[in-house]
Amino acid sequence: MSKKYFIQKKPFIVPTTDGKLIEEHFGNTTIKSELSIAHMVAPPGWSEPFQTPEFDEYTYIIKGKKQFEIEGETIVLETGQSIKILKGTRIRYSNPFEEACEYLSVCSPAFSIDLVHREE
Repeated sequence: MSKKYFIQKKPFIVPTTDGKLIEEHFGNTTIKSELSIAHMVAPPGWSEPFQTPEFDEYTYIIKGKKQFEIEGETIVLETGQSIKILKGTRIRYSNPFEEACEYLSVCSPAFSIDLVHREE
């Protein structure tokens, strides 16, 4: 009889050059699944380029604030708030604030660099 569950005891730490911590618990680099779940910490002043992903992304803010630029509109989420961004939406994520932002991200289908389409 095979197990009907998977416990993630050691998430994959995604290498970054911008100071952001990314711990992938499920996704394309760990236990393969149809979605990805990652715990992240974005340092003050962090930002990514605009992107238009081919996946839905759910974000839940554990601590701090995170800024979203969504097709011309700027939204700031704070501790305890969450958002769903539909695939095909042009978005830019950032943390222009003075404290780190800790959050969870869930992508469906699972995050892949080939599906994110970051602008140069």
